[in-house]
Amino acid sequence: MRYYQNKKILVTGAGGFIGSHLIERLVKLGTKVRAFVRYNSRNDWGLIEFLPKEIQVELEIFTGDLKDSEAVRKAVKDCEIVFHLGALIAIPYSYINPMDFVQTNVNGTANIVNACREYGVARLVHTSTSEVYGTAQYTPIDEKHPLQGQSPYSASKIGADKIVESQYLAFGLPATTIRPFNTYGPRQSARAIIPTIITQALAESEVKLGSLWPTRDLTYIDDTVEGFIKIGASQKAIGEVINIGLGEGISIKELVNSISKIIGKELKIKYDSLRVRPKKSEVGRLICNNIKAKKILNWQPKVSLAQGLEKTIVWISENLGRYKKEIYNL
Repeated sequence: MRYYQNKKILVTGAGGFIGSHLIERLVKLGTKVRAFVRYNSRNDWGLIEFLPKEIQVELEIFTGDLKDSEAVRKAVKDCEIVFHLGALIAIPYSYINPMDFVQTNVNGTANIVNACREYGVARLVHTSTSEVYGTAQYTPIDEKHPLQGQSPYSASKIGADKIVESQYLAFGLPATTIRPFNTYGPRQSARAIIPTIITQALAESEVKLGSLWPTRDLTYIDDTVEGFIKIGASQKAIGEVINIGLGEGISIKELVNSISKIIGKELKIKYDSLRVRPKKSEVGRLICNNIKAKKILNWQPKVSLAQGLEKTIVWISENLGRYKKEIYNL
């Protein structure tokens, strides 16, 4: 896409699952990418470490913390486009340390929008989550569906989304909120459901899981990244919230059966109470209405669930040693 060539772009959360795939795609499109990763004494760049060396050498690595407004200002300076993916995302961990989620997701996003306004960025693409909808009042879920904070994580993301919305309405910040449904694929951590099942299934004939009845809309990483790319280049998307999802639902139990068939192993499911959300916090059904994305962006998913699962199983099987498959990953 010619639009991105030679543009200076900041990606927060660049060391994360979606972020690492996004920066890889942006480099291939000819952009100058500044990758914001959270500082650590190991100089560990997260999943950027898994990218090909020819991609890594093209990146400008910026270490800092979203909670530090001065670090955020320095990161945003001189950038034309900001893709804001940086966030704490693990729902079980949000029950343990909810204030960390407020400080990172809400305050961190406030720092981002303030810096974007100060430096007059051309576009801000802010990352939301389908979790903000809570258990569906109707399906498929469109962007007008009510928001409900059924976990500290989702509440913090609702707060972040509304901060971005207020900056657009009050000050004309050229921002779009992308709302991906459950994204999966190579490099995803075992805190997510698909790697959780696959890693256990490859090692054993038994998988430990919590609730089996919730239904999720599972979108392959390449399709989600394409949504980011199209939103960042679309003037029609400014001021909008746009769902990105496959548009199909599958229960956790059905997902286990699908993975079992692909691996070729009969799997026994063992109930693990540690993996169950509090009763009123569990989100039952998340199925995406993606009509808006198709209409405004000319976006549509290209990878079926079966195809995506096969690709993911291959990658995880080749990298099984990096997973702590014997424990519950928060």
